[in-house]
Amino acid sequence: MSHEYRPPQRRSRLTRRGRLALFFGTLIALGAAVLIPMLGGGEVPEKPSRLVIPEGWRATQVYAAVDRELKLPQGSTKTAVATAGLDLPAEAKGNPEGYLFPATYPVTSKSTPAALLAYMVRTANEKLATKAVADGGKAHGMTPYQTATLASVIEAEAENRADMGKVARVVHNRLAKSMPLQMDSTINYALNRNTVDTTLSDTRIDSPFNTYERQGLPPTPIDSPGLEAMAAAVAPTPGDWLFFVTVKPGDTRFSATYEEHKKHVADFNRIRAHAGSRAGQGAAAGK
Repeated sequence: MSHEYRPPQRRSRLTRRGRLALFFGTLIALGAAVLIPMLGGGEVPEKPSRLVIPEGWRATQVYAAVDRELKLPQGSTKTAVATAGLDLPAEAKGNPEGYLFPATYPVTSKSTPAALLAYMVRTANEKLATKAVADGGKAHGMTPYQTATLASVIEAEAENRADMGKVARVVHNRLAKSMPLQMDSTINYALNRNTVDTTLSDTRIDSPFNTYERQGLPPTPIDSPGLEAMAAAVAPTPGDWLFFVTVKPGDTRFSATYEEHKKHVADFNRIRAHAGSRAGQGAAAGK
C-alpha cells in the first residue's frame, strides 16, 4: 500500500475580532431559536366585534348603539361629539346628523366613542361628499350639505328603494313651486318619534323641522342616508308628481294633482280603519 505524502496542515486560529463575531453570532442564533417558539405561541390578535348602523338611523340611535357596544354609561357618545374633532361641513355647525354613515364598523377593546364617530364621518365624506354628488347637487341649486339633508328625507319617506327616485322628484317639484314639503318624517324628527299618524295639531308645532308651516328643506338632515337615497337626491326620476302616500305596504301612490291625491288618502284611511276594526275584533275574541 502506498502512502501519499501530505504536508502538515496548520490549524486555523480565529483573531480576537473573529472570536467576537462567532460569539455574537452564536447568541443571535440562540436568541432566534428562543424567539421563534415565543412568537408562535404569543398573544392571539383580538377579533373585532361588529357594530351595524342601519340606513335611516338618527344620530341619537347611533349614540345609543355605540354606548351599548362599548358598555358605556348612557349619553357618553353624545357627550364625545363636542371634542371628537369631526370633519363636518361648516353648515353642520358641529352636528353630525346625516354624516354618521350607515355601515358595519369594527369595534375592539381599544375603540372609543370619538374614534368610532370620526370613522363614520370619514366614511360619509368618502361615500357621499364626492364630485358626482357635488355636481349633481349644484345642478339643482343645492350645496352638498343640503343634498345630504334632502337624501335623509328621502331615506325616511320612501317605503323601498324603488320609490326613492319618485320621492326625490316630489321634493324637487315642491321646492321649484315654493310649496311647503309637508313631510311627516320631519315632524317625527322634531317630536323624536316614528309614526304614520300625524295629527292636525302636530302640523302646527313650533319647530324649524315643521315642513308643513315652513318652506324649504329642514335645517339639518333627519337621519343617516345611504347611497341609494343620495343618488336619488341628485338624479330624481322624471315626473310631475307633487304628492304621494303609502296606502299599504308595497303600494305607494304618486299624484300630480291634489284631487287624485285625496282619493289615495281616502283609500289609505279606509284600509287603516278596516285593519283597526279587525284588530279590535281579534282582541275581543281573545278575551
